[in-house]
Amino acid sequence: MNFKDNYMQKIVNIVLFGSALFLASCGAKSDATNNGGLAAKKAQLEELKKQQQKIGDDITRLEADIAKLDPSSAKTEKTKLVAIDSVETGTFTHYIDLQGTVTSDNISYVSPRGQGGLVKQIFVKQGDHVSKGQQLLKLDDAVYLKNLQQAQTQLSYAQDLYRRQKNLWDQQIGTELQLIQAKQNVDQLNDQIATIKEQWSMTNIYADVSGIAEQVNVRVGEFFTGYVGQTPQIAIVNNEHLKVRVQVPENYADRVNTGTNMIVSLPDANKTYNTAASVSGKIIDPNSRSFYVDAKLPSDKDLRPNQVALVKLQDYVATNAITIPVNTLQTDEKGKFVLVAVNENGKWIAKKKPIEIGQLYGSFIEIKSGLEKGDKIITDGYQGLFDGQPITIEAK
Repeated sequence: MNFKDNYMQKIVNIVLFGSALFLASCGAKSDATNNGGLAAKKAQLEELKKQQQKIGDDITRLEADIAKLDPSSAKTEKTKLVAIDSVETGTFTHYIDLQGTVTSDNISYVSPRGQGGLVKQIFVKQGDHVSKGQQLLKLDDAVYLKNLQQAQTQLSYAQDLYRRQKNLWDQQIGTELQLIQAKQNVDQLNDQIATIKEQWSMTNIYADVSGIAEQVNVRVGEFFTGYVGQTPQIAIVNNEHLKVRVQVPENYADRVNTGTNMIVSLPDANKTYNTAASVSGKIIDPNSRSFYVDAKLPSDKDLRPNQVALVKLQDYVATNAITIPVNTLQTDEKGKFVLVAVNENGKWIAKKKPIEIGQLYGSFIEIKSGLEKGDKIITDGYQGLFDGQPITIEAK
């Protein structure tokens, strides 16, 4: 008698044993009715259910064992339809997905060179394009003009005295000290006038950089000091030198450095740029436990500071790597495995292959060992499959 007959005999014996138990329970029915009442009936019913479950489990297990030991004995209806895909090698890249912000290297918050003053004229409005050196505001200069006028009058008088004193000196009249003092008065007044003119020039407010007047929060008659609280009164943004800044968690500090490849996507502008980290911070922020990374962006009229950027930092790449859909990965008591389709004696069966996994990104996971190029991995219908089960491959 072969192994198949032995297993079939076991199934028959289990069924006969169950039938005998059932008949015995029926034979004891009248006694249970007389002696045990309702409680006894419930107890007997529960016991029979347990026995029925055990018999069913034994039958299922034996059928599975028979199919594993003798696949040819499996019934046609037990064959499962699956989809497969051939394992290929290629480049696998892992990214760190983060959110960053577009900023500019040239954002000028305009401030007066002096203490500021009352605004008399405004030559720019919000949204205007301004050039470096262009006048933006005119502050009240009445005091400086008055002081300048007085100093110039005094200078004319001092210059006249100096000419007179020099003429006398040339005629050998007077002393040299008188001539020196007259000359000194002229020089002092010239210096005073130069100082007043410098102060007067501070009433003209100019742009330090070229760009767009992003903020103009000042009106005629208001006092201009550069800021109202923490808010700048005039801000100029130069969009020609933009960058993206992202905060990277400190656990990636040894994997992200200057030169790290980056993919920057701007959803609002519907644009994507391939760039690289130009600066990698060396200090960990104690509050966020992160460090900053900057990457330069090309000049683009559609880009604006403070735009949200979706950033991918490349921290791992492997060539000739094998990857599989992560949903095909399974786990048992021995570890990770996948099911592959193998043709044996002209019939397809499912085979379990233990694997060692690597990096996971998106819906794919890297396989370090266990699979080879050309293996037929089961990508659909693998649920409930066991090692050695006959399968039918879905036509593509």
